[in-house]
Amino acid sequence: MSTRDLSLLEERLGYKFKNIKFLETGVTHSSFSNETKEHVPYNERQEFLGDAVLSIIVSDYIFENYTKLPEGELTKLRASLVCEKSLCGFANEIELGSFLRLGHGEELMGGRERPSILADAFEAVLAAIYLDGGIEPATKFVLGFVIKALEHVENAPFKDYKTLLQEIVQKNPEERLTYVLVGESGPDHDKRFEVDVMLNSNVIGHGIGKSKKAAEQHAAKEALELMGQ
Repeated sequence: MSTRDLSLLEERLGYKFKNIKFLETGVTHSSFSNETKEHVPYNERQEFLGDAVLSIIVSDYIFENYTKLPEGELTKLRASLVCEKSLCGFANEIELGSFLRLGHGEELMGGRERPSILADAFEAVLAAIYLDGGIEPATKFVLGFVIKALEHVENAPFKDYKTLLQEIVQKNPEERLTYVLVGESGPDHDKRFEVDVMLNSNVIGHGIGKSKKAAEQHAAKEALELMGQ
């Protein structure tokens, strides 16, 4: 990768590195390292660190700014901000995919647009900033995305269990998640719906609610608890 490319990425990040090697590693996928004779460092270790740095920055921010939310709600809010979908969105805002160093095979398979690769790279780049400059520039970088994201979820209930469950299940493409209405009772003004959530042909959660959507959320919540989430 040329110095110009990294300089452009630094502009997108809003941070100038003292040691550019941290950034170079952050954008290097294991597939690239595997195809080089030198086996250059790749970003999985930095991703590990970035995940922890991201969690503490987001946790601290919502703890200080959402003082009336109980622990359970804070956990759900944080999960919505650090999930793969959100991180992929943040990565796309700075066109991080265009700066990634990928192996030839991964490139052909669309690795630059793959959400998991983009999310992991975002965490690795965050770690690069943290390693190079400490927690202050890392916090500035993260909050640039998080504060904007919170504008879209502040009026939400912070309990989107269905999305959380879907993200877990879709890591295994062969798995299929469906919601089945198994019961409906009560008068029109006080309906009660019962829903099963199924993983392939197995029931993994049951929910009851005053609407189908609410029942589905309760079913997803039970499934997540069963999974230990």
